[in-house]
Amino acid sequence: MRSDVQHFRCEISDGIARIALDRPERKNPLTFESYAELRDWFRDLHYADDVHAVVILPNGGNFSSGGDVHDIIGPLTRMNMKELLAFTRMTGDLVKAMLGCGKPVIAAVDGICAGAGAIMAMASDLRIATPEAKVAFLFNRVGLAGCDMGACAMLPRIIGQGRAAELLYLGRSMKADEGHTWGFFNSVVEAAELENAAVGLAERIAAGPTFANSMTKTMLAQEWSMSLEQAIEAEAQAQAICMQGNDFRRAYEAFAAKEKPVFEGD
Repeated sequence: MRSDVQHFRCEISDGIARIALDRPERKNPLTFESYAELRDWFRDLHYADDVHAVVILPNGGNFSSGGDVHDIIGPLTRMNMKELLAFTRMTGDLVKAMLGCGKPVIAAVDGICAGAGAIMAMASDLRIATPEAKVAFLFNRVGLAGCDMGACAMLPRIIGQGRAAELLYLGRSMKADEGHTWGFFNSVVEAAELENAAVGLAERIAAGPTFANSMTKTMLAQEWSMSLEQAIEAEAQAQAICMQGNDFRRAYEAFAAKEKPVFEGD
């Protein structure tokens, strides 16, 4: 998987990709270029055998302030409908790429996490925060609907319909302890521990059966639109596929030998 990106930071080692937006002096806003490059990077990630988990890190004490006011919002006010739709589809494609990348994604949230930054955290599989984290889906505060990049579909599934409606109608910040209580954050740790906690979680996932983990991620995304009967059948097929893998056999042999299994992802 390539790490020679231009519009965000990326480091890959030992099966873990660490990425972060890289404009800390402005609280890491997204630009047209970083949206597009992140979308393409996550799309390519589906085919990368050297990455088994992704950690999205803060930079300079903040996760992301969302779309850049001057580089994005200003130009959007001068675009026609065709151009605007191309942009909103591109931002949605980033979320689709994150959901379809086949690798668990962990968001390590510190400081400001607003707008599209909040969406990236929402679209991650797991989220860890610091006490200073503040998440805001602030689209209505700039005169837009809260239904941006899948927020009206995904956020209620994470924190519940009423809580999601409150955040999307008011555009207010959700603090770390509130987000933890509501289920948005899996845990809250001190800022000095954040990266180690997120990477440690990624390492535990990467040490597991990575093909099976990819199947779990696929099912988590696809079963939203299935009936219960369809979901049970889809999981039966997914599990039968995993049972043909070598990791399933390795787990059995390790159990029989009273040893810890060592998975290889096949």
